[in-house]
Amino acid sequence: MKFGVIVFPGSNCDDDMIHVLETVLGQEVRKIWHKEEKLYDFDESDCIIVPGGFSYGDYLRCGAIARFSPIMNEVVRFANDGGYVMGICNGFQILCEADLLPGVLLRNSNQKFICKNVHLKVKSTNSAITTDYTEGEVIKIPIAHAEGRYHTDDKTLADLQGNDQILFTYCDENGLESDIANVNGSLNSIAGICNKNRNVFGMMPHPERASETILGNSDGKRMIQSLTQAANVMMT
Repeated sequence: MKFGVIVFPGSNCDDDMIHVLETVLGQEVRKIWHKEEKLYDFDESDCIIVPGGFSYGDYLRCGAIARFSPIMNEVVRFANDGGYVMGICNGFQILCEADLLPGVLLRNSNQKFICKNVHLKVKSTNSAITTDYTEGEVIKIPIAHAEGRYHTDDKTLADLQGNDQILFTYCDENGLESDIANVNGSLNSIAGICNKNRNVFGMMPHPERASETILGNSDGKRMIQSLTQAANVMMT
């Protein structure tokens, strides 16, 4: 199957994701420059990745300018047609700005950039990126962001909870959610969500940075592998 990785000015995790998809998992991958206006040979069975980084230097709100790049019209159309789209870190911010995912990402509660490994609890296995995990499983994934504090209004939070759209929460190594484990102050410790149709996913932690044993952590590999398997099933 084919993956497209969107590249904006300031993207810096595109090659990391391409390495995991292409070299580790053996998938076909193409970079898609943000000024392109078509996804060309992509169809509903393929996946689009919006990677991490600092698109447009993170001026204004993170992702606020990238949301208006020409390619995003196609990404929105692709998602609305049922194609899989995953946004990681800055990609999550961009998908929220594009209204493909609900909520916003605010400045970390400590007002500092945070870069370290954190623990996540798998809250739902009912998504294309979590089927290889078990509900309640604790995994370790690195973060690197200054604006990762997820927030939304009460109604949207209730919808996320009622529709089983919360995929990951921050926790400690034993799976306990607490103010200390909630490293950026996200609402209800939310670290990753999906849309109601369960084909658009966003998360602040970086699974592509935890996908090889040589890095000392492969907890994120199953997430990306799960996505490729789900897309392959869609194709058959």
